[in-house]
Amino acid sequence: MLTLPEEHRRLFKEPFGELYHSIDEIIPLIAGKDVYTVGDVVTHNLLERGLIPAVAVVDGYTMRSPCKKMPRVHGECIPVKNPAGSLTDELISAAERAVRNPPSTIVVEGEEDLAVIPLVLTAHDGAIVLYGQPHKGVVLRTVDNEARKTAQRFLAHFIRTTGHDR
Repeated sequence: MLTLPEEHRRLFKEPFGELYHSIDEIIPLIAGKDVYTVGDVVTHNLLERGLIPAVAVVDGYTMRSPCKKMPRVHGECIPVKNPAGSLTDELISAAERAVRNPPSTIVVEGEEDLAVIPLVLTAHDGAIVLYGQPHKGVVLRTVDNEARKTAQRFLAHFIRTTGHDR
C-alpha cells in the first residue's frame, strides 16, 4: 500500500487540471472521448446528462458524508478497499483492469479521492479524467505525457507501507 504522508497532502488541494464551475461547462468538451470519473457526485451528474463514463470510481460518500446521489453501476463492478490518504495495490490493479474493460465501476470501501493518479497513469492519450473539487467545481484533466509526468511526481511523495492491502 502506498500512503501519502500528512505533510504532502497540501499538494492535492490544487486542481490537477482545469477547474470548471459546473459539469454543464464540461459536456461540450468531452464529446466522443473516453471519460473516467472519480467521485459520486461527478459520476451521478454525468449519468444524469446521459453520458456513461468508461470508468467510474465511487465510494458512496461526498465530502465525508453519505452521498444521497449514489450513481448507478455500469459494466463490471469491481469492489476494492482503500483507506483515506492511500493507494492500495488493490485499487491500482482495479484501475488498470477497469481501463482495459470499459465500462467498469470501481466501488471503493474507504476513500476514492486519490484514484485520479492511477487512472491518469493507465488511461490512453486523449482520455479525460473528471473529479470534484470540493466547494469549487469539477476538474477536467486530459491524459497526455505531461499529465502522466505530473501524476508520477505526485506518486513520488507516497511511501510504501504495510496495511490491509491484498
